[in-house]
Amino acid sequence: MAVKKIESALISVFYKDNLEPIIARLKKHGVKIYSTGGTQKFIEEQGAEVIPVEELTSYPSIFGGRVKTLHPKVFGGILYRRENEGDVSQAAEFDIPAIDLVIVDLYPFEETVASGASEADIIEKIDIGGISLIRAAAKNFKDVTIIASKNQYAELEAKLTEQDGGTTLEDRRYFAAQAFQVSSNYDTHIFNYFNQSENIPALKVSESKAKALRYGENPHQAAHFYGDLENLFDQLNGKELSYNNLVDVDAAVNLIAEFPDQTAFAILKHTNACGCATADSVKEAYQKAFAADTTSAFGGVLVTNKTVDKAAAEEMHSLFFEVLIAPEFTEEALEVLKGKKNRILLRQKMALPGTKMIKTLLNGVIEQDKDLATESKEDFKVVTKVAPSEKELDALVFAAKVCKHTKSNTIVLSNDSQLFASGVGQTSRVDALRQAIIKAGEFGFDLKGAVMASDAFFPFPDCVEIAHEAGITAVVQPGGSIKDQDSIDFCDSHGMSMVMTGVRHFKH
Repeated sequence: MAVKKIESALISVFYKDNLEPIIARLKKHGVKIYSTGGTQKFIEEQGAEVIPVEELTSYPSIFGGRVKTLHPKVFGGILYRRENEGDVSQAAEFDIPAIDLVIVDLYPFEETVASGASEADIIEKIDIGGISLIRAAAKNFKDVTIIASKNQYAELEAKLTEQDGGTTLEDRRYFAAQAFQVSSNYDTHIFNYFNQSENIPALKVSESKAKALRYGENPHQAAHFYGDLENLFDQLNGKELSYNNLVDVDAAVNLIAEFPDQTAFAILKHTNACGCATADSVKEAYQKAFAADTTSAFGGVLVTNKTVDKAAAEEMHSLFFEVLIAPEFTEEALEVLKGKKNRILLRQKMALPGTKMIKTLLNGVIEQDKDLATESKEDFKVVTKVAPSEKELDALVFAAKVCKHTKSNTIVLSNDSQLFASGVGQTSRVDALRQAIIKAGEFGFDLKGAVMASDAFFPFPDCVEIAHEAGITAVVQPGGSIKDQDSIDFCDSHGMSMVMTGVRHFKH
């Protein structure tokens, strides 16, 4: 494609990092530069001549800098079509010079919101001139090159070096697409800021950081992750995270967040906990979690909410697992765990942000609040003649937390600090319970005195009947069935206790 030489440029940027090589390149090719304010001063310090925008427009910067470039001589120079005789004639009539390159970035709106700044400061970071210049230059990409982010400085410098100070139409179209990505992302974050209080029923999602994954759920499916994982985790070892790793990691950190005041450990496979426990140390918690299902733990995702020390690392080192997540690792622990080069070690730096969940569905998208409800003893309503003991109440709280993060239909069996077994993703709650009982037996757990948690109500008393036969003494469930009383009556006649929460935790 033909290269169009850049003869004039408008530069007005917030971030000036790495701009020097471009200034040097423009200076070398004798490009006429227009600028204003701090950018003008910066360019002049590089030894390049600058025409102030105020000189071009014959108008000063006004309203504290809110209006600087919003002028026909600026936008006319960007927008007039060089091949259109009428536009060329009008540009000459009104003494509007052509502007071939626009380098503009936007005020840091997202960063200002994240900093907890006042609303007045946030509003001042809504860019008007910059966003308008970006859109104008991108619209007229046939004649104008637009650089809308400091992340594109290196690309522009390379183009100017390779093509002797010019760009091709293909280059300009590419930069225009990048510019509209920048502008749409910016507007999305501004809308979402205002919509926190207005609740306009519109879904705006924009993630400008993308990472290609090796493949999706299966090798024949392409996949990307959109977001900033580096903000959430430091990866200390191992291969790149896969699609399935990411799904399991999300489930793992959500589950472990249920135990803020205890030392907890969980092992997950396909987003379900095959082991979960609390203890006095990470090593002991891991041992108890692993004991729940020593088969499924193979190739799992491991997570804890406390520092992994050498003792814990040595205990789990012999197990093949994909990922281990912790808030911190001791140096001695890392030395042990890094013995397997593909093992992914993630240091979690912050809690999961956000309160919404989004999923594509049919020909649209569904959105909902995250399930942030977690029941404590105070939320339990005892509905049987026999009330749970304090130890049983602790066990019911533990079981309910694990149950909340397990695929429906689910049943969880446990004591107050260890998952014994769960029945997950079954079409029948009875099947889920039977699956859990069988698994508990296979891994040597005696269910006498254990508790049972269900993610939804019992439509019939069959589950409590089966649970009683297995030795389970206490049950937690949301309630809400028209036949609740049947299950309550069975418990009363067999000395079992039952509490209801009034909160269902389906997880599809």
